[in-house]
Parts: sequence; C-alpha cells; structure tokens
Amino acid sequence: MVRIRLARKGAKKNPFYHIIATDKRNARDGRYNERLGYFNPLARGSEIRLHMNIERVDYWLHNGAQPSDKVRSLIKGFRQDPSNEKYLAKRTELKAKADAEKAAAKQAELDKKAAEEQAAEAAKQAEASAEATETSAKPEAEAKPDESK
Repeated sequence: MVRIRLARKGAKKNPFYHIIATDKRNARDGRYNERLGYFNPLARGSEIRLHMNIERVDYWLHNGAQPSDKVRSLIKGFRQDPSNEKYLAKRTELKAKADAEKAAAKQAELDKKAAEEQAAEAAKQAEASAEATETSAKPEAEAKPDESK
C-alpha cells in the first residue's frame, strides 16, 4: 500500500522533512516513489514553512494512497491557507469545470429522455394510424366481395 508521509532530512536538532509517496514497507528515510513537497517546522522570517505539489498529492490520494496523520493535517492546513492563492484559483477552476460537466451530462440525459419519449409517442401515433387504416380498409375489402355476389 502506498503511503504519503514525511522523510526526515536536515541536521541534528534542525529537522527538515520531505513529503513523499512510498510503499509503507520502505524505511522512513529510504526509497520512495515521488517527492511531493517539503515541510520546514523551524522556518523563520521569509523562509517557506510548507510547500506541496497539491495536484500530485491529489493524484496519489485519488489512486488510493493513505496519508499519515501529520501529512493529513498538513494537507488540510495547506488547502485552507489563503496565501496559497494559486491552489485556490486552480481548485475553483476545477470545481467550476466539474460543475459544468455535471450540468452538461444532466442536460444530455434529459434531452435523451425527451427524445425517447417523443419517439415512443410517434410510434404510438403511427401504430394508431396504422390500426385506423386497417379497420377502415377491412370494411371496404369485405364490401367489394359482397357486391360481386
């Protein structure tokens, strides 16, 4: 199973973590599939505390990766942080696109239902007119042999 977790880097008493996607059997600082970002808990001043490629994180989560507790809280905080405007803009754009696709699919389904109902109604009308033609044609056909006798 793939896990999204922290891998410790940095010096003694100066932690720095990479956010990675790896098989859960691998060692904490061992082999990994992909580096998704970093977390610097001792960031000061203009240093960046947390950076994530959220699109890749979402990809791994969508494909069944399980985040560790700490990474789960970091992801949640990253998504809620208003300073991540690029992510928020992308998220809003993706949500709008998904809503538009849902609306288009719903409209297509309604159009399909309407077309099926219209086709069924046309078939009923054609059948009714065919029956009317048959009933009106039978008396004429029966009437003609009677006249010849």
